[in-house]
Amino acid sequence: MTDAPQSAEDAAAAKRIAGPVLAIASGKGGVGKTALSLALAQAFSRRGQRTLVVDADLGMANVDVQLGLNPAGDLGSIVAGRLTLAEAVAEACGGAQTRGGFDVIAGPSGSGALASLDISAVGRLAAGVAAASLDYDRTLIDLAAGAERSTVRLAAAADDVLIVINDEPTSLTDAYAFVKTLRVRDEGAAPFVVVNNAPDREAAHRAYATFARTCKSFLGFTPPLAGIVRRDEHVPMAIRAQAALGVRSPDCAAVRDVAALVRALEQGVEAR
Repeated sequence: MTDAPQSAEDAAAAKRIAGPVLAIASGKGGVGKTALSLALAQAFSRRGQRTLVVDADLGMANVDVQLGLNPAGDLGSIVAGRLTLAEAVAEACGGAQTRGGFDVIAGPSGSGALASLDISAVGRLAAGVAAASLDYDRTLIDLAAGAERSTVRLAAAADDVLIVINDEPTSLTDAYAFVKTLRVRDEGAAPFVVVNNAPDREAAHRAYATFARTCKSFLGFTPPLAGIVRRDEHVPMAIRAQAALGVRSPDCAAVRDVAALVRALEQGVEAR
């Protein structure tokens, strides 16, 4: 069981509905954040929402690699002024006009080219993403792992943030560091939480309870649990095949869990 919200502020946060621009963050790498972002995009699309994924990992982007895309441009082209955000859009699984498909703006794959981008340029990039999102029902920003200044700046520009954790102690401590940094920038920030790659629901609830207690004790709020995605062998298989999970294994446990997560984000999350 998890700790229930104890204050009116916690209760209100727990019942929020995620906004149309959702940043997806993690304290550390290796928790499956990008694979989850892509599965979320496909799940939102299947519910009739035109969806855009922006790979905003300014150091080591890999959305295009995971999907086997060869985009005409990426964020590096946009920052250099060679392309607009709209011109850099690539289609995945049929594109945003197709149910189950979505659009992608790739990052500079594997190059680290934008890792040292100055904060004013990051602010302009965030404004551009906000403008591009007006053409979509849902925009997902796949952030870099960690709490670098540029990552937190992009997270703060979104309507809401989904923090991805697993049951490893380092995941929990690093996720707490991200949330603490985000709250320094915006004291009202209350990210949703998803426990990813969970061995089972009991372990997931224990991980969330630990994370929630830490946030409550030191930051004064309880982040709402949006959902749990179970460990599923089909996820690494899809990554190796450079295919969308929902296309390769549409009925697997992880796809079902992501669909439940999307319903919770749309209908109002209530920690449990």
